[in-house]
Amino acid sequence: MEHARPILVEVTRGPITESRHRGVITIVEPDGTTIACLGDDGLITLTRSTIKPIQAIPFVTSGAADSFNISGPELAVVCASHEGERIHTETVAEMLARAGLDESALRCGSQMPYSQETAKELESSGEPFTQLHNNCSGKHTGMLMTAVVRGLSLDDYISIEHPVQREIVSTFVGLAGLDQNPLTAIDGCSAPTFGVPLRSLAVAFARLVNPTELDPRIAAAARRIVESMIAHPEMVGGTKGRFDTDLLRAASGKLICKVGAEASYCIGVLPSAKFPRGIGIAVKMEDGSYRGLGPTVVEILRQLAILDDNQVAQLDSYHRPVIENRRGINVGEVRTVFKI
Repeated sequence: MEHARPILVEVTRGPITESRHRGVITIVEPDGTTIACLGDDGLITLTRSTIKPIQAIPFVTSGAADSFNISGPELAVVCASHEGERIHTETVAEMLARAGLDESALRCGSQMPYSQETAKELESSGEPFTQLHNNCSGKHTGMLMTAVVRGLSLDDYISIEHPVQREIVSTFVGLAGLDQNPLTAIDGCSAPTFGVPLRSLAVAFARLVNPTELDPRIAAAARRIVESMIAHPEMVGGTKGRFDTDLLRAASGKLICKVGAEASYCIGVLPSAKFPRGIGIAVKMEDGSYRGLGPTVVEILRQLAILDDNQVAQLDSYHRPVIENRRGINVGEVRTVFKI
């Protein structure tokens, strides 16, 4: 029988604990040395959108990013799970046009934008939502542009057998320290997603922010991707109300971060006085609920003193969300209960 995973978060109503969220946390250095771990860090976890910054590496190493004069905001949107706001859809459309393509080339599927404001604007104007609004449209555009530069077929660019996807797998295997290709499934956007031990995700992010031991071409690409995410957080998530964006802003260059579906999360903390080699952090909430994810992530960064008190305060709505009833009365909270 599988052992119960540690409780990371409790949900209270008055003096009563009403719900609990269990999960796994792992924190490692680039060489795989474990700094801390709660739960089984060998838990097989689907990468989902957490590895978009890694999936973007072949976009850079192939020469596609330079060939199409990709800017910092454009590279950031390739790493994004974006809100589908105009700054995202117009950026993606312009990138596609530069490659001689349009929205029809994407294979991610149409999606109502995450941004409620944008969704209401589309409804009011009678405009349909399209594949550009898909939160993964930037990632797919990067894959397509890579295929264009390499003279590869476009219709099947999301196939696991396509050279672009094989290069992504090879790059990810190297960064994650895997000894074989990972299990593969199909993501919500139809691109491949991978099942790997949670610690492998943490290793990959530790190496992403400190790529000194990597192949020089991959290291240069990793640095460029990290810089773009830090400089353009609004392109990684949205202009407001997105945890990735708000964490990037509050951290002020200390880290990169990326959420994944089913409440997975990865962070790469850049080298600092406390962590000279940098660290990678990976989190998976057992129940797939995002309710416990924000509190867990901020609390990890608080306990490790990666974020100072002021930075934690900026993220208070994610760190300790309050529960209000329909009259706006504060009746409870979501709080962390773990210690690293």
